[in-house]
Amino acid sequence: MGQHEVIEQILLALFAGGHCLITGAPGLAKTLLVKCLAQIFHLKFQRIQFTPDLMPADITGTEILQETGEGRRMLFVRGPVFANIDSGGRNKSHAAKNPSRAAGSDAEHQVTAGGVRHALEEPFFVLATQNPIEMEGTYPLPRLSSIGLCLTW
Repeated sequence: MGQHEVIEQILLALFAGGHCLITGAPGLAKTLLVKCLAQIFHLKFQRIQFTPDLMPADITGTEILQETGEGRRMLFVRGPVFANIDSGGRNKSHAAKNPSRAAGSDAEHQVTAGGVRHALEEPFFVLATQNPIEMEGTYPLPRLSSIGLCLTW
């Protein structure tokens, strides 16, 4: 309610094929806005919460060994980055390699895991959310070159 300019700017970024970083205090429905956009456009939505224990494979996916009637084989299990709209949220310190892993998928629209490239389904948007830097326990995100629009809620 009352965030018409923010909604308009996010829609402009989406239609232009860009990505957004939305900054605002907790509880202002930043993630809800992103979920609603995914529902309106009938797109798959996933949320990635950047925490200190998050590993790159938690974002991109990993290979697992699968038993079949014909023997063992490696199977790639896709991570949340394979959704059409990814919402990366963070408000605590985390390993810098994880946002950079997500940033690579933003720019290239593909993920490399186990030496194999996996294309991301189009359209692919990242609408990251973050609490204001002034809030206790909040640390700045590393520079994400592919984020095209930064909005303050």
